[in-house]
Amino acid sequence: MSALAVAGAVEAGLLFSLVALGVYLSFRVLNFPDLTVDGSFPLGAAATAVAIIHGVNPFLATVIGTFAGCCAGFVSAFLNVRFRILNLLAGILTMVALYSINLRVMGRPNISLYGENTIFTAFEGVIDLGIWTTSAILLVFAIAMKLLVDWFLGTQVGLALRASGENPAMARAQSVSNGRMTIIGMSVSNALVGLAGSLFAQSQGVADVSLGIGTIVTGLAALIIGETLLGSTKVFWATLGCLIGALLYRLFIAAALSAGFLGIQAQDLNLVTAVVVAIAVILSQARRNSRFKFWPKMRSLLMDTQPQKG
Repeated sequence: MSALAVAGAVEAGLLFSLVALGVYLSFRVLNFPDLTVDGSFPLGAAATAVAIIHGVNPFLATVIGTFAGCCAGFVSAFLNVRFRILNLLAGILTMVALYSINLRVMGRPNISLYGENTIFTAFEGVIDLGIWTTSAILLVFAIAMKLLVDWFLGTQVGLALRASGENPAMARAQSVSNGRMTIIGMSVSNALVGLAGSLFAQSQGVADVSLGIGTIVTGLAALIIGETLLGSTKVFWATLGCLIGALLYRLFIAAALSAGFLGIQAQDLNLVTAVVVAIAVILSQARRNSRFKFWPKMRSLLMDTQPQKG
């Protein structure tokens, strides 16, 4: 695999680590199976692209894309909380509606950003690492968002959010509004996904209505791989697992597509993705259902836990 392919995989992994963080908030913290991300990802890209081509500052355009994703999450949560629509169905309804909304926002199926100023253009004079420049900038964004999520889940609102997802009855007994927590959590979750879509459009130079296809699968794959490797429910390690899982997932996909002896071609991407996710889920279940722990001594040193004896 060439250095250019590795750089591209790392870049994609860092982008989708933001999606994985959003999926972590909805699936793990809130216990809300959210499919909105397949619509909020291209929505963030579309809103940012339209803003940029109309002369809006790229940083402000990124904020607009992030806010657009936040609004998408709010709608899904509102449908669930206010109208008692099943959470899975609420996400599906929003995702389907967003396809048309994204077309309305862009006015056409795709928008090119080639030749336009983006936030990556602004950093070109500060960071010059060749093919790794974009990856370095995205790494800063990924680490910043990881630390922000860690901080948020440690606040009073974040603790209430975690309690609401873990045990709604107990949280209600402690005067926590589960509906409000669902709306806040889903808004933050999809804001992260919208940010990922915004950065994707600016780094790749295009916003397309079909960008969101398979986004939820990628986010779940990254989340599960990270959980399998680190095996900790602590927030710091769980969010770190999102970053590591997304990087490993994209590197594995790139390696599989570059391995000519396997006969895998570009059209096999969805098949490879399904196989990777299935393997990650199987390994995760095996780790939970057995007494075997991955790297017990390392986990003991890093997480201050005692390794379980076989």
